[in-house]
Amino acid sequence: MTEAAIIARVLTSPLEVDASDWNALLAHQSHPTPFMRHEYLVALHESGCATPRTGWMPRFMTLWDGNTLVAACPLYVKSHSYGEYVFDWAWASAYEQHGVAYYPKAVVAVPFTPVPGSRLLARDADTRALLVKAVCQWCEDENVSSAHVLFASEADVQACCQQQLMLRHTVQFHWKNVAPTLGTGVSSLPPEGALAALGRPGSGSGLRFSSFDTFLASLTQDKRKKIRQERRRVADAGVRFRWARSRDISPHDWDFFYRCYERTYLEHGNPPYLTRDFFSRMAQHMPDAWLLFVAERDGQPIASSLIAISAFESSAGGQNEHQLVAYGRYWGALERVDCLHFEACYYQPLQWCIEHGVQRFEGGAQGEHKMARALLPVQATSAHWLAHPAFAEAVERFLEREDAGVAAYLEELEGRTPFRTSTQGVPNP
Repeated sequence: MTEAAIIARVLTSPLEVDASDWNALLAHQSHPTPFMRHEYLVALHESGCATPRTGWMPRFMTLWDGNTLVAACPLYVKSHSYGEYVFDWAWASAYEQHGVAYYPKAVVAVPFTPVPGSRLLARDADTRALLVKAVCQWCEDENVSSAHVLFASEADVQACCQQQLMLRHTVQFHWKNVAPTLGTGVSSLPPEGALAALGRPGSGSGLRFSSFDTFLASLTQDKRKKIRQERRRVADAGVRFRWARSRDISPHDWDFFYRCYERTYLEHGNPPYLTRDFFSRMAQHMPDAWLLFVAERDGQPIASSLIAISAFESSAGGQNEHQLVAYGRYWGALERVDCLHFEACYYQPLQWCIEHGVQRFEGGAQGEHKMARALLPVQATSAHWLAHPAFAEAVERFLEREDAGVAAYLEELEGRTPFRTSTQGVPNP
């Protein structure tokens, strides 16, 4: 396959790509997530969540070798920077102060979803580099100020570096189902096959936590005591939890979850990004991707949290591994109970992950408080191309300073591990 044989096509809707072709390409990547599935992107489009009306104009970039889809990415032209979680408001302000238009800009991203993973779907590394080149060329031709690949995988980052895009790093907090004997320092985002390569869960090493109590025993005394106190407060308030997964989540459960989700957004002064129709489409077309926790008191539901579950057999690099990952996504409550948020969003999901052999739980963007719950800092990366040479140079200098700050922050966080520095006396998982 030569570059001359590749044809680029820009599509105005994810519906213009065959679902099986898109999902097959996704499964071929090193770091697939359920949020890049065709069904997820179509649901965002058809429910009205990510459309030109909301400032997300789809212009999906696809590369074809004859009738075969060989590369693709979700590309949106935007008139604002909401719903991205990689904040560039200062860049937009600098453009405005100098009388230069920053919007429209383009993002290669999953709307409203700060989950790292494969964004540039491609058959191989060379084709992925062509995809980045095609995105930047299209932006230049269409007079779009910039292109931003958000929460990229390592393979995506390598392709972007080949095309001279600038890198930007942020910090997230993830939990790994790994006994602390292997170390718990800061790491970059691992590919889906990395755990097996390190002799970690998924390779038959038997190093997963056997129970929530075993997990607690691996923590320092103060962290262990704090978690037990927080869980006790919820239990003493008479709150009990139940969970449902996939098609066991009833329409009534979905309705109640959305009441909680919507109320949380409105309490913070903003309407929710996602509609009830979007979640109806998830229940219909991607039921296996969802796990719902419902908090009840006196037989009445009072709060809920929704977790996404990924189980991809990634064929990249010959791994052919079945990796189970959980993603903390949405929560809300109709009543206030002390420590209920921690129980619904961390302790219940972590307990479920341990009981069901989940390798990793990603807690979402930001939130240093998550370290006290054993979610450790992980570096997430985005890549950026700016058409304006002077602004590109200025942003590059800014990113160099910012990167030094992020590195120092990660180093400082690494010294605050919640795990015991010695495993003596820790039960064998």
